[in-house]
Amino acid sequence: MISLKERLTEILINNKLITEEQLEQALSVQKEKGGRLSDILVSLKFVKENELTSTLSEGLGLPLIDLKRFKIDNEIVSVIPADIARHYQIIPVSKMGDTITLAMADPLNIFAIDYVQSLTGYKINPIISRIQDILQAIELSYPDATKGIIDDLVKEIEVSSIELVREEKEALPSDTELTRISLEAPVIKITNMILDEAVTKKASDVLVEPFDKKLRIRFRIDGILSEQKSPPKQMHASIISRVKVMSDLNIAEHRLPQDGRFKVKLAGREVDFRVSILPSSHGEKLALRILDKTQAMLDIERLGFSQYTIDTLKKVSKLPHGMMLVCGPTGSGKTTTLYSVLKFVDSPDKNIVTVEDPVEYQLEGINQVTARPEIGLTFASALRSILRQDPNIIMIGEIRDYDTVDIAIKSALTGHLVLSTLHTTTAPGSIVRLINMGVEPYLINSSVVCIVSQRLVRRICPRCKETYTIKKDLLDSLKIKLEKGKNPEFFRGKGCPFCLNMGYSGRTGIAEVLVLSSKIRELILNRAQEHVIKEEARKEGMKTLREDGLEAVFKGLTTIEEVLRVTAPDE
Repeated sequence: MISLKERLTEILINNKLITEEQLEQALSVQKEKGGRLSDILVSLKFVKENELTSTLSEGLGLPLIDLKRFKIDNEIVSVIPADIARHYQIIPVSKMGDTITLAMADPLNIFAIDYVQSLTGYKINPIISRIQDILQAIELSYPDATKGIIDDLVKEIEVSSIELVREEKEALPSDTELTRISLEAPVIKITNMILDEAVTKKASDVLVEPFDKKLRIRFRIDGILSEQKSPPKQMHASIISRVKVMSDLNIAEHRLPQDGRFKVKLAGREVDFRVSILPSSHGEKLALRILDKTQAMLDIERLGFSQYTIDTLKKVSKLPHGMMLVCGPTGSGKTTTLYSVLKFVDSPDKNIVTVEDPVEYQLEGINQVTARPEIGLTFASALRSILRQDPNIIMIGEIRDYDTVDIAIKSALTGHLVLSTLHTTTAPGSIVRLINMGVEPYLINSSVVCIVSQRLVRRICPRCKETYTIKKDLLDSLKIKLEKGKNPEFFRGKGCPFCLNMGYSGRTGIAEVLVLSSKIRELILNRAQEHVIKEEARKEGMKTLREDGLEAVFKGLTTIEEVLRVTAPDE
């Protein structure tokens, strides 16, 4: 009599899904670690789960069922306990007379069939389904299976009332199981708990990341990612679905990235969330950007920049025309700086228009346009239309291509003040980037007034701030020079409950400001390299990011470690 293992291998090899060598390798792994042979073959990537399931269906002559398209009656499910269904990876789908049709990931498991038969007293008719579909069906059909874990998790954190400002649309596919579970109390409670905790801890981003056996939730607090307590992996699909419902996204789409936003009322104030969903190998990864207006410091004086930087920003913002660029990596506060400049210059006699992708904060009295490339509303096409609206000041969310920079420069030359961001690491590097994008040097000289490169460094917690000294040889190795007669005394945070024992609370900005002088313009005209422009700018008094950061260290605002973390050394 042929054994079950031989039957499985015969089907796979005859259908040329695996080779003899791959089978031997899988069998040695099974001998060493145990487990089902089919699971091992999939984990070793010798065969795809879909191919394995359909081939077994053909080879064994058993029907294949897509559980995602099948509604299971709760009365039938109650025949088999949740722990048995989860252990054997099975779920009953129908009952006729004295026979139950049982969806199984492994229809060759006669022990499971015999056990269920003796447990229920029914005859078993096995059919095949994908393991992921079975596990999801178990989660949906046995809501109490994870209830205990969820209840314990919810009890640990007090959840404040969160009210979704934008209600769900009727057009959503409410007949799907995922929509149903996304509207159930435990899922709403868990999702609200995550949002509430993120806002309370003043996080800027929330990441929900699925892995093979666990779900990881991380908050970005003051620019640093930290792992949080996570719900069970089984909650992943329903949390993602809940966020999709809140954001009016397509709940049935799992293969393509999706972007959206939603707004909630939390502790008496409204908080915006920007949503990005990305398909990964273990499921959909969710990234939430928290846009809390109460935390946003849209005031030039409160950004934390040096007085010279603030004075330069104010001076440029009062010019009748020209272009100011703010550069830095993602999350360095570029948009916040531009918003602060707009708030500073905003007055009833000025027509201010922005084009962004997407609009981060709704600013009162300022016309904001969201770029939507999928329907042809790009930065470039939006700018062409904005110029017909007779604006005084134009803000462009980001210069990404030649078309956008070309119109931006022409706008600056025709009497508009243009503010924008650019993804470069240094202020002199922005000049080289513009030339690489195809902009002629004489056009840069005629339009660009100043370039600001900025970073955000964590602020020392004021409640646990302490002084300490650093040895002079260490300062010398870091090329940090102290004024004569000054003690090498610095500040740091010990860590306290207020700052969650991090030693830091909040962030402050550091910047290097490149003002285009006549000598700098001459170098640009000659297409000088970045280091040559930087050298000349430093001679004229430009402080680099590292130098501005060290000034913040000497003032006791941040630590040396922070400045070294976010800035590159000066050559």
